[in-house]
Amino acid sequence: MDLGIDGKVALVTAASKGLGFASASALAAEGCHVVITGRDAGRIEAAAASLPGGAFGLVADMSAPGAPAGAVERTAERFGRLDIVVANAGGPPPARALEVEPEAMQRALQTNLLSSIELVQAAVPHLRAVGGGRIALLTSYGVKQPIPGLAYSNVARAGLWAWAKTAAQDLIAEGITLNVVCPGLHDTDRVHELGAEGRRGDPADLGRVVAFLCSAHAGFISGAAISVDGAGTLGLL
Repeated sequence: MDLGIDGKVALVTAASKGLGFASASALAAEGCHVVITGRDAGRIEAAAASLPGGAFGLVADMSAPGAPAGAVERTAERFGRLDIVVANAGGPPPARALEVEPEAMQRALQTNLLSSIELVQAAVPHLRAVGGGRIALLTSYGVKQPIPGLAYSNVARAGLWAWAKTAAQDLIAEGITLNVVCPGLHDTDRVHELGAEGRRGDPADLGRVVAFLCSAHAGFISGAAISVDGAGTLGLL
């Protein structure tokens, strides 16, 4: 299926590896001009070089206030437009709910909630300028079923889902969709570090889901939390 996004410009954050890179790869394979961000210069440059279509690697720590807006502006300056935004971020450290610490919680909220909000706010004027666009926020299946021992992640990502659900209603009339993608266990460094057990998905499969949500065929899918978890979430809703 032709997703109808050949020539579109996409910004994908935290995309030097893992699910972010898988998302960028799927978009590049569909003909998008892709900008990817990461904190490590060597790693992000190598990742960009491995993508088709002349992808551009941008060194940036997206958890730093101002960095998301800066990435949007640099993308728009380089390509003259912006059509697709995929927000990804590394997960916070494990913690039980009664053991959370204020400073660590603030870092989790900045990295996994506030940075994505800033990214979307900066991107929306550019999406309006081209007559619409697509936004996908990578979170976790923990937004639907809190994961024991991951209190920081559960709080920050559920907050992002609540914000996205609200913002999607404000954007849909302008042809801008906003969805949340909820990965389960995938074969990534993050899952290996957590020692999570169970069937692990191929990151490329999730990347293709993201590409579809960012496609011309997904214009009426918005305000949704799409699980990509191999039946890992047990809840009905």
